[in-house]
Amino acid sequence: MTPDLTRRLAAEALGTAFLLAVVVGSGIMGESLAGGNTAIALLGNTIATGAILAVLILIFGPLSGAHFNPAVTLSFLMQGKLEKREAALYVAVQILGGLAGMLIAHAMFEEPLLQVSEKLRSGPAQWFAEFVATFGLVATILGCVRFRAEAVPYAVGLYITAGYWFTASTSFANPAVTIARSFTDTFSGIRPVDAPAFIAAQLVGAVAATLVFGWLLAPKGSEAAQKQAAE
Repeated sequence: MTPDLTRRLAAEALGTAFLLAVVVGSGIMGESLAGGNTAIALLGNTIATGAILAVLILIFGPLSGAHFNPAVTLSFLMQGKLEKREAALYVAVQILGGLAGMLIAHAMFEEPLLQVSEKLRSGPAQWFAEFVATFGLVATILGCVRFRAEAVPYAVGLYITAGYWFTASTSFANPAVTIARSFTDTFSGIRPVDAPAFIAAQLVGAVAATLVFGWLLAPKGSEAAQKQAAE
């Protein structure tokens, strides 16, 4: 039985809040313990983020689908698995949840609650990296949902863990995460002025992956059936 919309929205808000609390909090913790070694700080940030994604998808997947990401919600809207109103509400609570999670991390580490990031993340290479990161994330979800649905939590967690290290942007791959991270001037931050280009690249990546994998994963015979219907 599918939970009602209110419960699904609550799940999306809670899940995204926990995600951002971990992303921002582990960045603060990693940087404070790394003694100036950025690689060690990033490694701590990476492991925590990948691990919590698997946990959160296991918890909230049966409730809301565990999107926690407007780019993923856009993909499901394109596939006809969400109505426009539902998708808009998902995105709204994801953004609000992300901001709440960022504030929670600040509070836990006695950081000023209200901050604006000054961390530069810009340029064509970074934007392309966000396109690649989001394309791969959506591809991971669509492929696993089709063939190994039970593997989605682990596949997404592992993909993001890898994405931190193989992309120039450290794989934000999520507009809600990007917005929240623009309001933390800590290890995981991004300047607000840099966020719109990241978000645009993420959305383009999600659309591209949905189109490519919509074709790639089409059931056998569907093209022939469509041709017959057209005739």
